[in-house]
Amino acid sequence: MTPSIATPFIYSTRATRIVFGAGSLARLSDELDELGIRRALVLSTPEQCALAERVRELGGGRCHAIFDRAVMHVPVETAEAGVEAARDAGADGLVAAGGGSTLGLAKAIALETSLPIVAIPTTYAGSEVTPIYGLTASSEKKTGKSHRVLPRTVIYDATLTLSLPVGLTATSGLNAIAHAAEGLYAQDINPVMSMFAEEGVRSLARGLVSVCERPDDLAAREITQYGAWLCGTVLGNVGMALHHKLCHTLGGTFNLPHAQTHAVVLPYAMAFNLPSAPDAAQRLRRALDMSDPVAALFDLGRALGTPRSLAELGIQERDLDRAAEIAMRSPYFNPRALSQSGIRQVLQMAFEGVRPTMASFGPP
Repeated sequence: MTPSIATPFIYSTRATRIVFGAGSLARLSDELDELGIRRALVLSTPEQCALAERVRELGGGRCHAIFDRAVMHVPVETAEAGVEAARDAGADGLVAAGGGSTLGLAKAIALETSLPIVAIPTTYAGSEVTPIYGLTASSEKKTGKSHRVLPRTVIYDATLTLSLPVGLTATSGLNAIAHAAEGLYAQDINPVMSMFAEEGVRSLARGLVSVCERPDDLAAREITQYGAWLCGTVLGNVGMALHHKLCHTLGGTFNLPHAQTHAVVLPYAMAFNLPSAPDAAQRLRRALDMSDPVAALFDLGRALGTPRSLAELGIQERDLDRAAEIAMRSPYFNPRALSQSGIRQVLQMAFEGVRPTMASFGPP
C-alpha cells in the first residue's frame, strides 16, 4: 500500500539564493553583479569593522561605503541612522557582514528603503534566511514580517566562523536549534519544514559538539553552518510560539543578550509545550538520539558550556512577573494553552536553572 500524507498542507516559498562553501566569499563581486548592485552600503558592528573593510575590498568597487554601528536588538535610533547613511551614500543595495545584530540592522534599513540585501553571516542565528525583522523602542522589542527584508542572496563561508569564540558558537547554535524545535509544533508546519527542522537540529547538535571540542575543525564548522541554514529556513517559513515570545520579551525589555537568552529558555519552553505536541517531541527524540528531548537540550547546553539560568544573564527575580505579563499582552498560537501563571512558572524554572524534563510541567 502506498503511504499517504495524513494532513493537507500549503507550502509556498520566495527562494533566497544560497552560495555555500568554504571560501565562497570570493564570489561576492559576482553575486553583486547578479543583483545589479553597483553602490552597496556595507553593514557591520563596530567590533567587525575589519571584516567590513575586507568585504568592501572584495566587492571590487561595488561596495561604496561602510556603516559599522549595528548593535543588539536594533534600536530604532540606530535603524534611522542606517537609513540616513544608505541615502547619503546613494546606496542601491546592502551587504550585511556579521551576526544577528548586523542582519537585523540591514532588515530595518530595507524595510524603509526596499534595498536588496546580500547577507554574509558569521554566526548561526539564521536571520539571513527569514523575512522577520525586529525593532526596539522604549525598551520594548516588536517584531514583524515583510518580504522586503528577506535577503536576496546569502553567502555561507565557514572560514568566516573560525574566529567565532567557542562560547558564542555554542549560544548562537542553540539559538538556531530553537527556531527548528519550536517550528516543529507551529500552527502552519508542513512536511517540508518538518524535514528541514529535524535534519537541522541533528546537524547542529552534532556539529556544535565537534566545533566546541575542535574550534579549528572547518568540516565541523560547515556541518554547523548547514544546520543553521536549515533551522533558519524553518523560522522564515512557519510561525513561532512561546519560546520566541519569551526571548523577545526578555531581550527587548531587559536587554538580555539575544543568543544566550535563547540558549537558556529553550529547554524550559520545550518542557512546557512538547507534551502537547507529540509529533514534534518524536522528531526531536530522533534528532537528538535521546528518549527525553527536553533533558537532551538542557544537557547539550551544559556540555557546550552555555549559561544555564536566567539568573546568570543578570535579570532579577522580581522582574519575572513583569516579563510574564508582557508575554501575555498579544495573542499568539501556542500548542499548549497559555496563562500568565503558567508562563511565570516557566520563567521561574529558567531563572533557577533546574534541569527540566518532559514531565516538569505535568500533562497539558
